[in-house]
Amino acid sequence: MQGAIARVCMVVAAAILNHPLLFPQENTTLQEQDEDLLARMQEHEERLKLEQAKLEKALSLQDTSEEDSDSDDGYIWYFWSTVSFVIFFTIELCRVEVADMEIQPVEDEDAISESGSIAPRMMVLDKNILRNFSDKCSYTSAHENWRVREFAEGFADDLLESLRSLSDREADMEVWDFIGIGSMFESWKVCKPLICDVIVPFSPPDPHSFQYHLWCSPCSDMPPDMQGCGMIKLSRFGENEEGCVCGAANLGEDMLCLLHNRNDAVQVSHSPEELLCSKNTRFLAKDQVMRWFQISVTKAWARISHKYDFEVTFRNLDAAGALKIRFCSGKTIVLNIIPVVQLEDTDAYFVSHFPSDCDSCPDPYWSLSLAVYERNLLKYFSKRLPQNSCHLHCIQILTFLNRKQSGLTGKSALTSYHLKTTLLHLLLSKKTSAWGAENMDHRLQDLLIFLQNSLQEKRLHHALIGNWKVPEEIQVPEIFRKAEPINLFRSLVLQRDLYAATVRHFQEMLRNASVLVQEYTPYLSNGGLNHSLDESI
Repeated sequence: MQGAIARVCMVVAAAILNHPLLFPQENTTLQEQDEDLLARMQEHEERLKLEQAKLEKALSLQDTSEEDSDSDDGYIWYFWSTVSFVIFFTIELCRVEVADMEIQPVEDEDAISESGSIAPRMMVLDKNILRNFSDKCSYTSAHENWRVREFAEGFADDLLESLRSLSDREADMEVWDFIGIGSMFESWKVCKPLICDVIVPFSPPDPHSFQYHLWCSPCSDMPPDMQGCGMIKLSRFGENEEGCVCGAANLGEDMLCLLHNRNDAVQVSHSPEELLCSKNTRFLAKDQVMRWFQISVTKAWARISHKYDFEVTFRNLDAAGALKIRFCSGKTIVLNIIPVVQLEDTDAYFVSHFPSDCDSCPDPYWSLSLAVYERNLLKYFSKRLPQNSCHLHCIQILTFLNRKQSGLTGKSALTSYHLKTTLLHLLLSKKTSAWGAENMDHRLQDLLIFLQNSLQEKRLHHALIGNWKVPEEIQVPEIFRKAEPINLFRSLVLQRDLYAATVRHFQEMLRNASVLVQEYTPYLSNGGLNHSLDESI
């Protein structure tokens, strides 16, 4: 029995020591390694079969000669047989996993681990230079950003008030107060020109109302590529009832409604269906809404333009309220006034367009924005993170690097919203104590590593939808908390060329990161002036 156990141990040891994955050839190509790996595996398999045959023969002889041996030896034998099987099975699993890792770059031409790539851990990020850069690019412009926000809020409020004064309250859309969103209102804006994004909810006149169809509703029939979207249907109160549109109220048989004819619905000279809906449908069309909003903003500006001494133009004709404000001094400010539809009584909004989008979803699908909840989540963490935490500095540096790389190699699919989503994921997963100012270099590396893994997997989930880590204090609606996560990198899965270009962009950004940060750091370590961020960014 002891001899048999010794032979089993020798077989296991031989299998481990002779396993081809333990000693790969360093100076061969991947294809040569794969061929040599298969050959050695076949040879190893034949050797194991011979050893197994010898072992079975020895065991049969041993069973004949030791019929009267104690039963405890049999239990020991079964124990060692089980251990041997587990070891062989583990080796086989490791062989499959490692082989897949080695073969993957050959099978997928889009893989991020292409030759010459750089890992975020290999980057040399000087802590002092990062701190100097982040201090100069954020704190010195904080006052200016505050003044720009104050101006944008005052101008938007004046413009919307002028728009309301020109509207027909019985026929036109009702425009509500604006809400500031985006990097400028989240205190991490760094690049110029300074851009302020505000959303403006609107609603139809009585007796009309909106009905909402979400992609995550139980009875939704939306196509898979429309995740995160919804449709907005314009309905009229009482249109499915016979007689007076006030029929929902019990007026009694002897009561007569003096407002509405018993047989006719309310007549409106300018039907909202014709103004804002797709042809022959009741679904709100984004193109129609943007056309209406652009005309309304133009009329509103013409009414108050005499009060201001600057020029206002439409920066993008495809975006309804993309305004470019140019002062006499030559300074410019971009103000994006975006018409949206509020989802019932929540802080979620259906957005007609995003300023950074190149390809928006077609009509009648509207993208859902949880930007207000994202802003509240950043405020939630700001109150709980260490004083002078580095989370906003990290996103500022990352946004700066992405913007500068886009200027060098052209635009990619990587947007500032993807970078903010990455930050939110890490804020939700790491301890608050890890975001101290002294950990800026490590947290910046963590952001880059998370982003690299997301690109490699072609998967970046929305930070709030389907994420149980979001604190309940943020009050994300239950329907979104329980929904399936949404992949913001879905376009990279469907478009191989776009994915390859984005990977190259990210790799070049990693290579140039240290140089760009040092080049645009305003002050050198000896106190000398290097560059002005206001001129360079």
